[in-house]
Amino acid sequence: MRGRVVKLDRGYPLVRLEDGTEVRCEHAVALVKTKEHRAVIGDEVEIELPEGHDKGRIVEVSPRRTSFVRKDPTERALPQTLAANFDLVLVAQPFDQVNTRRLERELVLAHETGAEVVVVLTKADLLTDESQAKAVLKSIEGFVGNDKVMVLSGEDRASIDAVADLIADGDKVAILVGRSGVGKSTLVNMLVGYELQKTTEVREDGKGRHTTVSREIIKLPRGGYIVDMPGVRGLGLWDAEEGIGAAFSDVEELAASCKFRDCSHTNEPGCAVQAAVADGSLATHRLESYLRLKDESAEVRRRRTEAERIRTRRGHPRRRR
Repeated sequence: MRGRVVKLDRGYPLVRLEDGTEVRCEHAVALVKTKEHRAVIGDEVEIELPEGHDKGRIVEVSPRRTSFVRKDPTERALPQTLAANFDLVLVAQPFDQVNTRRLERELVLAHETGAEVVVVLTKADLLTDESQAKAVLKSIEGFVGNDKVMVLSGEDRASIDAVADLIADGDKVAILVGRSGVGKSTLVNMLVGYELQKTTEVREDGKGRHTTVSREIIKLPRGGYIVDMPGVRGLGLWDAEEGIGAAFSDVEELAASCKFRDCSHTNEPGCAVQAAVADGSLATHRLESYLRLKDESAEVRRRRTEAERIRTRRGHPRRRR
């Protein structure tokens, strides 16, 4: 029997079968042994219903068309998939406290999925001064590249409806990512029209509390679905070259005109990127972020290669993503 994982919490995956029946499931032993193959929210799975068991058993996870992957924060060189088979990534940041370093990293991971990416700036109602709001938007222009930016306010229903319409277009599945306390659960509540998700205030030290502890595919009244992801602290890169290229398309376009194909964009003659920094058309911080993330991605690849070599030497099969 085939179905889709529609909820994932600290217990067992909830699978909705093709006939609409929902079944709590556990993983087959073969999947448990290699945790990269465990089902995540959005996965299409094959299950069986063993006689005498009160739960179904997931025996196969279908190939994923999109997936949100980070480096496993508990492992040295392994991936962790957080969601699969979605069409849109909504990257949430609070309008009054945009963390540009984190935003760039979130955009790299979002673009790596291959899905559509939109930045949503929440809590705009906290900025009552229009000039202050314009200053915030101006300040992030160099960080979001060509990505669409939507400003959301609880006092402006039209801004919420615009997000709802975006998701409803084509009946998309959207995932909502961002650190705890940025207003993700509040946005979900406004999209569904009632308090579905519990919300809490941000602590006095500015750090968000973990409100959402489970992942669930939520159907929206206007059409489409949304997954409110628990606040993710660690955003280690994994297979990030395409994501960096998409999130920093402005830098990559300039790099195509460099004199040397292997230009490091530091001190080589004929570097189009450095020339753009010199004439002010590319912000210095933009290039610094690009180089920093490229270095991190290269280091992750090096560690992965070393880890795979060690596993092969020990006789363990190569793990796939």
